[in-house]
Amino acid sequence: MIEKKLKQQKQEQDQTEEKNNIFQVAKLSGVSIATVSRVMSGKAYVSPELTNRVKKAAVTLDYHPNRSASSLRKRVSKTIGVIISDIENPFFTSVIRGIETILYDSGYSLFFCNSDEDPKREKTHLSNLRAEDVAGIIWTPTKYNNEFCKNLVESGIQLVAIDRSPGMDHMDSVTVNNRKGAFEATSHLAQLGYQRIGLISGPKQTSTSIERLEGFKEAMLYHNLVLDQKLIIYSDFRQTGGYRAMQTLLELELPPKAVMVSNNLMTLGALQAIHECNLKIPDQIAIVGFDDMPWATSLQPSLTAIAQPAFDIGTTAAQLLLERLKDPTRSYRQVVLDTKLMVRTSCGSKKNLVIKSIIET
Repeated sequence: MIEKKLKQQKQEQDQTEEKNNIFQVAKLSGVSIATVSRVMSGKAYVSPELTNRVKKAAVTLDYHPNRSASSLRKRVSKTIGVIISDIENPFFTSVIRGIETILYDSGYSLFFCNSDEDPKREKTHLSNLRAEDVAGIIWTPTKYNNEFCKNLVESGIQLVAIDRSPGMDHMDSVTVNNRKGAFEATSHLAQLGYQRIGLISGPKQTSTSIERLEGFKEAMLYHNLVLDQKLIIYSDFRQTGGYRAMQTLLELELPPKAVMVSNNLMTLGALQAIHECNLKIPDQIAIVGFDDMPWATSLQPSLTAIAQPAFDIGTTAAQLLLERLKDPTRSYRQVVLDTKLMVRTSCGSKKNLVIKSIIET
């Protein structure tokens, strides 16, 4: 009994000394204790610059990790943080379901956060999740927090970006081929004979908006159509944003005859503005959305849309994170999933356009 107590006291003393020593190394090298631990263990990626600083400080202080103390305090978190940019968007509902399906079967619980497209809130959530010692984080990034997230990755926090590109190589990510999807949607309108085509785009700084705009422009160029900058309206990814953008387009002296809308909620807002103007779809204006939702087939007319594999985005992201947790040193992967054009009746057909043209002339 006495020997057991003495052994426990010795282990506690080792832990205290280990903590004090690693704190001194962290202070001298100007990094966190977690970064020192990851450098010394060699089990997670840390930038060469930080690695050199930590190792130099360790040599100066003659620091050597106490493996027995480290083993004692080591615990494995079974919680994964998930940060979604807009929790009200049904697209993310399917993504989350995919994430939960994989992680639940692996014994993990999820900790959900909603950044609400706010970089400051997103940064707070990232910091809080790190403080909660989650095993990893799956998130939809804003452009503004790239440097902060880079530091998280370099400190060994396992991150997987979804839906939007994180803008860095040292991170796993799962996105879709936005450019191809937008190209196909715009080409569909062009092939039906529409020439004056508008775009309701999301915020200029998000990768999804940028890529979908590029696909739109490429399709216009490919089909030899005039690209009128007045027909490109930027807004937020909300229903109100789509509503205001469509109002702007319809108030033009020469409004578009067809419109591509960059996400599902914006499409709802655009449809609201069209209906308020008593315009008939597709006779007076055609519309194609980016994001295919269950309600798309219930609309009259049914909505032509670009379908994203939302559930697969979630499952793929969860699998990448589990792989990363199992092997932090493996190569980073940027997975790009394909989209699919779901042709319905909101854009009309060539036959209808020919008949309409004859009537009008």
